[in-house]
Amino acid sequence: MTRDNWNLNNYQMQARKFAIYPERMKVVYPALGLAGEAGEVADKVKKIYRDDRDDAKFLTEIAKEIGDVMWYCAVLAEDLGFSLQQIAEMNIYKLQSRKSAGNIVGSGDNR
Repeated sequence: MTRDNWNLNNYQMQARKFAIYPERMKVVYPALGLAGEAGEVADKVKKIYRDDRDDAKFLTEIAKEIGDVMWYCAVLAEDLGFSLQQIAEMNIYKLQSRKSAGNIVGSGDNR
């Protein structure tokens, strides 16, 4: 597969090849992994401010952690029966609806 063929669903198919966890851990394993990896992203972002680390090498390390977040999102979505394309489209629709209603900021799931 060339880079020109990459899209969210192709990524998801490739990511699934590396999903090695028991069937009984479906949904649970990737959800917990997602939380852990998101924490690693946040920790590295914190270090940008704490250690004044915004060099390209350090930013690349954050990008790698974001990749891990993407992997967990891909397998979690699949475990739930969704493609990443569907998830992305649902999210944009939700955001567009909120913006149209003047509720883009604030809290609550269904605003």
